[in-house]
Amino acid sequence: MDRRLFMARGALLGGAVVAPASRVWAQGAAAPAFITRDGMRPQMAHGIQSGDPKADGAVIWTRSDRPARLWLEWATTASFANATRVRGPHMLEDSDFTGRVDLTRLPAGQEIFYRVVLQDLHNERVLSEPLQGHLRLPPAATRGRATRDVRFVWSGDTAGQGWGINEAWGGMKIYEQMRKTNPDFFLHCGDTIYADGPISAQVKLADGNLWNNVVTEEVSKVAETLNEFRGRYRYNLMDANVRRMAADVPQIWQWDDHEVVNNHSDAKDLSDDKRYTEKNVPLLVARATKAFNEFAPMRRTADVESERVYRHLPQGPLLDLFVVDMRSYRGPNTANLQTRESAETVFMGKPQLDWLLDGLKRSKAVWKVIAADMPLSLHVADGKEKWEAIANGEDGAPKGRELELAGLLRAIKQAGIQNVVWLTADVHYTAAHYFDPAKARFSDFSPFWEFVSGPLNAGGFGPNKADTTFGMQVVYQKAPTEVNAPPTNGLQFFGQVDIDARTRAMTVTLKDLAGDSLYSKTLAPQPAQKQGQRNRV
Repeated sequence: MDRRLFMARGALLGGAVVAPASRVWAQGAAAPAFITRDGMRPQMAHGIQSGDPKADGAVIWTRSDRPARLWLEWATTASFANATRVRGPHMLEDSDFTGRVDLTRLPAGQEIFYRVVLQDLHNERVLSEPLQGHLRLPPAATRGRATRDVRFVWSGDTAGQGWGINEAWGGMKIYEQMRKTNPDFFLHCGDTIYADGPISAQVKLADGNLWNNVVTEEVSKVAETLNEFRGRYRYNLMDANVRRMAADVPQIWQWDDHEVVNNHSDAKDLSDDKRYTEKNVPLLVARATKAFNEFAPMRRTADVESERVYRHLPQGPLLDLFVVDMRSYRGPNTANLQTRESAETVFMGKPQLDWLLDGLKRSKAVWKVIAADMPLSLHVADGKEKWEAIANGEDGAPKGRELELAGLLRAIKQAGIQNVVWLTADVHYTAAHYFDPAKARFSDFSPFWEFVSGPLNAGGFGPNKADTTFGMQVVYQKAPTEVNAPPTNGLQFFGQVDIDARTRAMTVTLKDLAGDSLYSKTLAPQPAQKQGQRNRV
């Protein structure tokens, strides 16, 4: 059965008659009925999500409106024949009633159909109406030739600069465009919310028309309390396009700065920002981190670093995905001109860099994609005297945070690792960048591509100036001519990646709000090289 037809069907469970969850879901047995009004059932108004897919597992997420237990069942057919039932966690106030199940031992490479039901903890005989979802698992990462193409989409920057849910315009409709491409997964490269960007009821457009936002109390001001950070995620899930895609396509999230506050680092100072009554940035980071981890459909790591965002997600023999974190471990934003590495020049940090390099060395996949929350060589300023990203405005030898990147790129070359591609968002326009050592001031690296796409539903900006320390060549870019351009101008962007199972070639296509292709580049896979061997372009 086509999964679109499956998603369009009504609930397969439910009706007005409800039996005890402990027997129906845990044992599958018949039980005495309990009749209640729909309004008395637990509600999942924010939908369901799946995330962090791997060959034998995926995370399933939802949110209740009251204390409840999460139950779900999954099957490899839309009919739910031979379904497996799973008891999930209790969902209480301490997690804003969110809950997730990390499904394991799933059949590799299969379509998985699942449905979620909530059991009311005030009366265990009352169940919610079920919500149905779908996901497609990647194949096992074997050495054999791939039998299935790979397709995924990526972008970033949701509900920023005051551009929220405009239902009369169709809501955040770029999410529906991404869903229509039928991707294996969606990679959100950060700024999943804009905690520092208040959303007002109306915004006047340049042509005199009004942009009308849905507004909640939590998004009407900058986020300071835990509930206000949580409210930002609840707000995005009010959009029907977002919920539809979340139920149909697995997601892989990372974060950047706006999950907390603009350009935050150890140097962030809110003392002069009158919008904030809470000036303690570490406390804001703590609240923002808790909210992010509650709402992201993300697999948790061990308690040794339970809030870790960087992770490796194998996607079969054609693709290994490395999600990095350029926010949590950085030093302060500075002029970024230090000539030697120090605590001030740290961007990803040695433990994460060691993890990334080790993972790239171990990878047997054809393509190694690094999902970054910031571009590598674009000028991204923090005020007039500091830099927010890696580039420092000088085109000379590496300095500041560029020293860390230089070490990573050199190590990748020395290890003979090929077919590394960087994907990112952040700058609110779309671009294709080629890093050419023949045109770089620092040239001890193998050439590679970086692709940029976004925003999803936020103000348009750019283009940013390019730093040529690493030989970055702007091959393509499209950006608005005005600052904070509204979504109505159509310059909202996402990228699509296709890997051909037969040729193993990767094609990256940059697309706009209408789903039209703007630029496409096909990359042929290069063989791995031995240490010291000259790199091929």
